[in-house]
Amino acid sequence: MDMPVLAAALPALGWAVHSGLLVRRLSSARRDPLTGLHTRAGFAARAERIISRSPNALTVLVDLDDFKAINDTHGHAAGDAVIAATASRLAAWCHQHGIAARLGGDEFAAIVTDPAATSGITTLTRALHRPVIHDGRLVPVSASAGFCHLADLPVRTLTDALAAADAAMYAAKGRGRRNNTPR
Repeated sequence: MDMPVLAAALPALGWAVHSGLLVRRLSSARRDPLTGLHTRAGFAARAERIISRSPNALTVLVDLDDFKAINDTHGHAAGDAVIAATASRLAAWCHQHGIAARLGGDEFAAIVTDPAATSGITTLTRALHRPVIHDGRLVPVSASAGFCHLADLPVRTLTDALAAADAAMYAAKGRGRRNNTPR
């Protein structure tokens, strides 16, 4: 190969490799390593697009109840198993009609384009309360979920949808503790 051509091609090759590595790193930064779900940043970008295209979308917030007790009683590996199972259940519920994310700790979010295309809120709530098997033992799971239909909002923004779902989640959390029954 001609030396001047090789000298000109090497920087371009270097930038191409660097660019590929950067894209891979950015992509992995937008995914939670434990669950494979989107992180808050990855979720926000995709959720904004869904909101702009789907006026009937449904926003969901999920928070595991008494998660610290799971870690304290069953160990952190069991807590990780509960986090992973919750993520899997939420992602399966969204299926191809939306996106699920782990916002951090034991808090999750989802947005679906068409709530009628899911198996329903009751099905999700039941799934989130199923125990998780870890090391041959059943680990009890309880979660509070809040829902917000975009059509119910005066201004359809992700911030407003998440705030409304958060308020509904904390109302459900309060009902669950008073009634001690799955919501």
